[in-house]
Amino acid sequence: MNILITGGSGMVGTFITPYLTKKHNVTVFDIAPPKHDNVKFIQGSMLEPNDIEKALDGIDAFVNVTMKSPQGGSETTQDITQIKENYELNNLGLHLFLYKAQEAGVMKGVHTSTMSVHYRERTYYQAEEHTQLDTPSVYGLTKGFGELICQYFATWFDMNIVALRITGPRPRDRWLIERENSNHKYAAEAPGGSLFWLTDEEDLANAYLGGLEAVKNGHGRFDSIFIAADPDHEEHNLSKAKRILNWEPKTHLKFPKKRHK
Repeated sequence: MNILITGGSGMVGTFITPYLTKKHNVTVFDIAPPKHDNVKFIQGSMLEPNDIEKALDGIDAFVNVTMKSPQGGSETTQDITQIKENYELNNLGLHLFLYKAQEAGVMKGVHTSTMSVHYRERTYYQAEEHTQLDTPSVYGLTKGFGELICQYFATWFDMNIVALRITGPRPRDRWLIERENSNHKYAAEAPGGSLFWLTDEEDLANAYLGGLEAVKNGHGRFDSIFIAADPDHEEHNLSKAKRILNWEPKTHLKFPKKRHK
C-alpha cells in the first residue's frame, strides 16, 4: 500500500520507517525532513488543511506518529507551552487530518496513542476497555481525547482506525543498553521501584504493520490496543494485541539478557 507517515521525521517515525518500507511505499509528512532518503517527503503541518490535502494525494492508509511535549502518566506538571502544543497537535491537528483524510477517501489507518492515557502507578492493566483514562498529565489527557476523536470518525464517517497505546519506544542500541542495565528480565527500573517497559524498534514497527493489516477488514471500526514489551503479561494484558494484530513482543528472543532477577 501507499502509506503516509505523519510526523515521520520524529523519533518513533524515524526508527519504524525502515521496517515499513520493506512492505509498503512510504511518504513522510512532517515540518522537518526525514532522516531516510528512500521515502517521499512532503513538508507541511497538521494544522494546515492545504498541506494535509497535498500529503494525502495517492495515499491508501496512514500511520500517525505525531507528538510534541510528551510526558509520563504520573505527573501534573505543565506549562502554557505544553498545554497549547498538546491540544493543537493531539486534538485540533488530528481532527483536521482525519476530516481531510475521509474527504480524500483515505479511510483507514493507525494512530499513535500512549499508555500515559492511564495513571501509570497501576501494577496491572486488565483490558483496554476496562482501564480508566485517568492520567494526571496534559499529554495523556489530550492523547485520550485523541482516541475519542478517532472513535468519532469511525462512528460517523465509517473510518477504520486502530490506536496503539505504546510505551517506552526505543531504538535498538538504546533498548539493548537500558535493558541490560536493569535487574528485571524485560523492563527498566524506574525511580521508586516501579517498572518501565521498553519497546524495541522492531517490535514497535511490527505492531504498526499489524495495525495496517487489521484496518483492511470491515468498516467503521475503532480499537485501542496496549503495546508493551511485556511478554509474560506481568503488568499488561496483551491478548487484544495478539487477537487483532497478531502481535506480541519477540525481540527479547533474539537478544536474551545476560543477567536478570
